Amino acid sequence: MRCFWSRGYARATMGVLSREMSVPRASLYAHFGDKNGLFLLAIDHYARSRSSKALAHLTGQGNAFAEITGFFEAAITLVSSDPETPGCLIACVLSEAATVDNRFQEVLAGKTHTLEQWLAHCLRASGGGLPEEDIRARAGVLAATVRGLAISARSGTPADKLRATARMATRLACGSAPRD
Repeated sequence: MRCFWSRGYARATMGVLSREMSVPRASLYAHFGDKNGLFLLAIDHYARSRSSKALAHLTGQGNAFAEITGFFEAAITLVSSDPETPGCLIACVLSEAATVDNRFQEVLAGKTHTLEQWLAHCLRASGGGLPEEDIRARAGVLAATVRGLAISARSGTPADKLRATARMATRLACGSAPRD
């Protein structure tokens, strides 16, 4: 997973993967079929072990502002805490790889849809009385924001600047909210 995350899909060749995993190339092919199969497993592992920590903040218990703030804080920690793997494997690497294989495009669309659904559930549960169309649009804005934060982190944007962007997006999506 880290090899794809740090290098990107294209630069993580089977030779590089074999070396970094200390597994003979033939064994990689025998076990995973091809690089695409290995990449899909890495994406699944990343979603279960990393992305899920940020999504866990979106409980839909009624305080959308607090939940989305917690979600963004966890996401920013994920995308900016390790200088060897900045950004997000899904937002940065899977989106780049989506042009290589239709399965990647389908997985990316599914991950995007899932994120938007979690965010919409959180906004809906806060009881603001917004029309469903507005809830979905705000969830889309928040999902686009977190993807943008991941890309910004990959390009070296400091975490404090990412946090400022996340705070503004949260205020805009949740309506009138407390200021720092």
